[in-house]
Amino acid sequence: MPSLKFALSETFPCSYLPDHQERLLFYADELPLSPEIYSILQSNGFRRSESMAYKPHCDDCNECKSIRVATHSFQPSKSQKRLINKCKNFDVRISHVVSENYYPLFEKYINKRHEDGTMYPAEPSQLDSFTNCDWLTPYFVEVYDGDKIIAVGIGDETNDALSAVYTFFDPDYDKYSLGTLIVLKQIDYASVLHKQWLYLGYYIQACAKMNYKTNFKPFQVLHDTNWVEVKSL
Repeated sequence: MPSLKFALSETFPCSYLPDHQERLLFYADELPLSPEIYSILQSNGFRRSESMAYKPHCDDCNECKSIRVATHSFQPSKSQKRLINKCKNFDVRISHVVSENYYPLFEKYINKRHEDGTMYPAEPSQLDSFTNCDWLTPYFVEVYDGDKIIAVGIGDETNDALSAVYTFFDPDYDKYSLGTLIVLKQIDYASVLHKQWLYLGYYIQACAKMNYKTNFKPFQVLHDTNWVEVKSL
């Protein structure tokens, strides 16, 4: 990585592992962030929140591992093929504009699915943290059942990759595994754009909520400064 400046946050309770403290490393260089710089940061484990780039930098824990899918070699599993077929009547669209129908869906998702989470109760500023960025225009994977929007996947595009930022969906459609569908559609979108990777954020082996990220094989996990391919667990 080029010589750039970073800053450390204070410690705070971890969102994923009980009784753990979290600390973040932030990009703090005078050189403004851009998709080109962020591409380098991504390959070193960084993520975006609003216009900031960060990664975990905890004092006594190294459980958060960046994970990415190789779009050129990905093959959907039998269950993923069945899911694609099950959802074939849904309309999937790619947008680069935030729609006014996003927040009601986001609010329903947070308040029904994540009552025990740090974002409960939902607020508009939370959705803004995913959709707003000064130096990059996110894309949105929208899923419609007729005229009704039922899922939105928010992502970022950089030089050689897409990055899945956040997904929310209508809890009434739980049986359709819309979170998985959104990832599959982002892999398709990455292939159309000739992007080598789809970043899925962080994987924590001890956190059950993160386990779905290992269902897209083969994937790579960042260990220190090396990406290691995993074909099976």
